[in-house]
Amino acid sequence: MMTNITANPLETGADEIERFALEECVKRQRIDHRVAVMILPDRRCEMAIKFARLGAHVVVAEDPSLKQDVEGRILAAGMTEQIRFAPYVLPDLPDNPDDGLFDIIIVRRGLCSMPYDKARQVVRQLLFKLKIGGKLYLSVLGLHSELSEGYAASEATIDQRYAELAPALAGKYNIHQPVCLYTERNLFMLLLEAGASVLRTLTTTHGNVKGVAVRV
Repeated sequence: MMTNITANPLETGADEIERFALEECVKRQRIDHRVAVMILPDRRCEMAIKFARLGAHVVVAEDPSLKQDVEGRILAAGMTEQIRFAPYVLPDLPDNPDDGLFDIIIVRRGLCSMPYDKARQVVRQLLFKLKIGGKLYLSVLGLHSELSEGYAASEATIDQRYAELAPALAGKYNIHQPVCLYTERNLFMLLLEAGASVLRTLTTTHGNVKGVAVRV
């Protein structure tokens, strides 16, 4: 199912994927009063707090150097019982919660920082952190976005598409490492090849791509 939505160029604000994930949390909360959510990353804890207010138990996965900052925000929000920090640096992932697997995992960014084959491995690892029937929500930077202007790998196939952005855009968005940009079909195939059942893909009006998949 393909849908166009509006979002800012780097997808930092609320969007359709976030709404889908929050709605899923509400549905699961009605059945199982302990819903486990992991968000990668969420430095400001804005999304984590939304899920915690719905009664979910949330893991905020962030760079280890941000531990004090993130835990300070959790404390300030009065959510220390429901939100915890977990260090991670892709492609390594945080451990599962002590009491089992996650119901919902949201990857806001990071997959584009690695080649397609490595991203597929990471997505497969993420699926194994989900309960059967658990859902994965992904956001990636799009090939048909502003970021493709001057992108050296724009004509390459997805398995070879890994290059730096044009200097002006790299500076504008503070993305100075090589990236893999995706089409909607690329993301669909990434999820499928990783072993997920794809529920939907979305393309924003800025050309970036999002997907929802389930562990079967």
